[in-house]
Amino acid sequence: MSDNPVDAVQNPSPEEPAKSVMDEERNFPRGLAIRLFAYLVAGHVLAGFLYLLFEAGAGGR
Repeated sequence: MSDNPVDAVQNPSPEEPAKSVMDEERNFPRGLAIRLFAYLVAGHVLAGFLYLLFEAGAGGR
């Protein structure tokens, strides 16, 4: 066995395709999906609050 770390890596045979550690097209990260949902909800709540502030300000004429 040589001291070269490149030699220690086993290369797959040319017939079989290399498998990725995480198939990002099929497995959407759960934490990212939860964060995206939370940001969408928070963004809509903030937009609704600002809308109510403008409506309340316009009604006080």
